[in-house]
Amino acid sequence: MTPHQKKRADNNGNEKKVTLKAVASRLGLTPGTISATLNNSPAAKSIPQHTKNRILAAAKELNYRPNFFARTLRTQRTFTIGLIAEEIGDAYGSQVISGIEKYLTEKNYLFLTVVHRHDRKQLQTYLQMLVERGVEGIITVDTDMLDEAILPTVAVAGHRSVAGVTNIVLDHKRAAQLALEHLKNLGHEEIAFLKGQIFSSDSEDRWKAITEVAEELNITIRPELVLRIASAASTPEVGFPVTNELLARKQHFTALFAYNDISAIGAIWALKAAGMCVPEDVSVVGFDDIPVAQFANPALTTVRQPLVRMGEIAAQTLVQQIEGKEEYVPAIAIEPEFVVRDSTTRVAVAKAAASVWGA
Repeated sequence: MTPHQKKRADNNGNEKKVTLKAVASRLGLTPGTISATLNNSPAAKSIPQHTKNRILAAAKELNYRPNFFARTLRTQRTFTIGLIAEEIGDAYGSQVISGIEKYLTEKNYLFLTVVHRHDRKQLQTYLQMLVERGVEGIITVDTDMLDEAILPTVAVAGHRSVAGVTNIVLDHKRAAQLALEHLKNLGHEEIAFLKGQIFSSDSEDRWKAITEVAEELNITIRPELVLRIASAASTPEVGFPVTNELLARKQHFTALFAYNDISAIGAIWALKAAGMCVPEDVSVVGFDDIPVAQFANPALTTVRQPLVRMGEIAAQTLVQQIEGKEEYVPAIAIEPEFVVRDSTTRVAVAKAAASVWGA
């Protein structure tokens, strides 16, 4: 124990809880000055930075822990956010939630998480529960909000225009342009597409963007080379059966643009199981750039969404709206990037694929 820690221990050696007044007494400042600094309240703007530094150092040294309930009663706030997700374990949602958690933790906010798994009734029930528990705002991930927001709300991949909801959205047209221009420049004209599940909030916007860009680039989308993913799995298994179904149609293609990285990796498995080589026979492009994408075999060429950053932006936007530091905006656009790895190459005569397509 340090000398200061010894002073805070009772006769039984148990550490006593350090109060706000104790920190103030130690520094010769008022409790209000200490509170304003530690809570980063508007009043803290008038406190010199060197004084703030002394307060923060003393609070750390004394191991001061603010009383959350006292803070709530004093400010009439809960400092709690409701987080509504389609699911937690999927590669997309976990990255976004990681960004949300990072920002809220830095700002000393709690967040309560609920998972609806595409059940609209459950979604409404959870939303009501979060409101009843005093959350100050809502963040949704891959979830369509149908009703006007009753609290400040930010949606990551919500897409639907709803009064009071700020949408954090990727520029899907730019994303489609990056992917299709890449394939066209490699000489690919016969491109297969895996569309997203009907319940995924990104599906229709992304497909609309792909069709618009394909027309602009004079790329023909053949209906027989388009299939929608049906599985709700959050593993590469999601892309395996739909790619097998695509191969069973015996329609030649030299490239495949998958809805996301998970389905792209499953598609690669299916292609290899059919005796084909990636990228020699079929080039494959994914979407998202989840961490496992670079470790796929081959490493996956993909459209990168800055998922963790999108979560941070969502949390920052919501907190600033709650604290009155930022006005409501209906949407915040995020620019995609394109990452070229080993799953795409120039089009060539497909030898191993010939027997699969019946050539």
